[in-house]
Amino acid sequence: MHDLVVRNGVIVDGTGADRFAGDVAITGGVITDIGDVVGQSRQEIDADGRMVSPGWVDIHTHYDGQATWDPDLAPSSVHGVTTVVMGNCGVGFAPAEPHRHDWLISLLEGVEDIPGTALAEGMGWGWESFPEYLNVLDGLQWTVDIGTQVPHAALRTFVMGEDGADNTVAATAQQIARMSHLCEQAIRAGALGFTTSRTWVHRSSDGQQIGTLRADAAEVLGIAAALQRAGTGVVQLISDAYQATDETLVANEMALLEAIALLVRRPLSFTVQQSDETPDRWRDLLAAIERWRRAGADVSAQTAVRPLGVVAGLASTVNPLRCSATYREVAKLSLAERVERMGRAEVKRKILDEHGAYVPNSFSASTHSGYERMFPMAEFPNYEPTPDQSLAAIAEREGRAGNEVLYDTLIGEGGTRLIYLPFMNYAAGTLDDVAEMIASPVTLSGLSDAGAHCNTLSDGTMPTTAISHWTRDRTHGATFSLEHMVHRQTQATAAHVGFTDRGVIGVGCVADLNVFDHDTINACAPELVQDLPAGGTRLLQRSVGYGATIKSGTVTAIDGELTGNHPGRLVRGPQHLD
Repeated sequence: MHDLVVRNGVIVDGTGADRFAGDVAITGGVITDIGDVVGQSRQEIDADGRMVSPGWVDIHTHYDGQATWDPDLAPSSVHGVTTVVMGNCGVGFAPAEPHRHDWLISLLEGVEDIPGTALAEGMGWGWESFPEYLNVLDGLQWTVDIGTQVPHAALRTFVMGEDGADNTVAATAQQIARMSHLCEQAIRAGALGFTTSRTWVHRSSDGQQIGTLRADAAEVLGIAAALQRAGTGVVQLISDAYQATDETLVANEMALLEAIALLVRRPLSFTVQQSDETPDRWRDLLAAIERWRRAGADVSAQTAVRPLGVVAGLASTVNPLRCSATYREVAKLSLAERVERMGRAEVKRKILDEHGAYVPNSFSASTHSGYERMFPMAEFPNYEPTPDQSLAAIAEREGRAGNEVLYDTLIGEGGTRLIYLPFMNYAAGTLDDVAEMIASPVTLSGLSDAGAHCNTLSDGTMPTTAISHWTRDRTHGATFSLEHMVHRQTQATAAHVGFTDRGVIGVGCVADLNVFDHDTINACAPELVQDLPAGGTRLLQRSVGYGATIKSGTVTAIDGELTGNHPGRLVRGPQHLD
């Protein structure tokens, strides 16, 4: 007898092959039959012509802290994700000496916008070494499987102390050797790889740049050599190569990336986005990857399926009105009281006058008055808005000032209305360049940052946008087949980190499935919820169109609502079919 049979579905198996009608049988947490399944089962799901795909495999998340207290791991778990990889971009919580806890929390709070108070209250710690961290995770259960990686920033401070947090201090040969030894120890214990950050954007909550920013080639290559010795593991990093205007810096970063690709000889992936300042640099990076692949390297660009931006609102981290002294006083009130007070004509006039008189610096100008890049978010957000939908266009049509339209939008819907500001991947005001990235064989779907940027964005829902926007809703330019987009976030991502036991609907594979309605699948507008430890807030996006999500044969979500089942476990190292 089967444990579970999903019947009457349209199977998109994750390989990129054409869809076909059939059933999927599951026993003991693995797929045991596909096609016209006969025999009884303990549970059945009637897919009724809906799509049946593998569960999404998200290789770029930041659940490192949240995973220690939250078994649900939303929003990923309500957006079809069944396996996540965390520890990206060189930040995480192991290894960690007890007196470094506050510093690591400060780093994650600054780099990934995770409330420090939530991390301080929610994390029980209980480890120092990376293997001990894995042992703690091994005792937990979630809606999804979790794999993790060794973060350079934590490793560096563990070995170098205060100097490790200072990006101007070079590691000694002895320190590099110890970091490499600890990295190898972690890989052999089950870490999936080694990650690092080389971007000026990454700072602690007190503004200190990340200690790994200027780590030299000897340090990076020396640590990464641990993967060669262990014979397994991936390298993941973010570099300013895609956005820097300093050509010398770019050349140096490209030389380091090439050295990692050709000398370490382990799978490498790194962030590639489109910056307004360097709108064509991504093409140079993809061309370099093609050269390195021809030389035998296993290297890919991690790219997004929508713009990388922020969400502004009265209760969000990004709030264009915070420059007003009058608003800052009003902000001390509850949201309902604030909206009532802001509805008064004299208060509105004062706030708008103060906002208009404020002169932002170049970095904050876009979030203060970049009305041409500000778009009101609808019930189902459009992540490729057109210029006529911007606040600037609305203001012009209505003969009003841009900041008045901004103000009225923010106090709409009881102060919960949000505004979307696309930054990266939107230099031309369309996603045409992103379409080229998606079409490229040298890119991987990544950069969701699920679990991070709690009050500024909600990009953990990208897997849903990949389906809804690129295979159904886009009305101009390139689109993609459902088979292609499913493959990109199942078999392709899983295989990159060494998981060949999932990401495909095949006999013997882990029974991770999504049943969804291709006509209705979508991500809802973000909502600000107060559900983190210590009363911390985060933006959370619900989904529609997912009939069921199944993790290792257990149903974890029905119609976008969690069932309370937590079959997910820590995944140590590569996973292969028996």
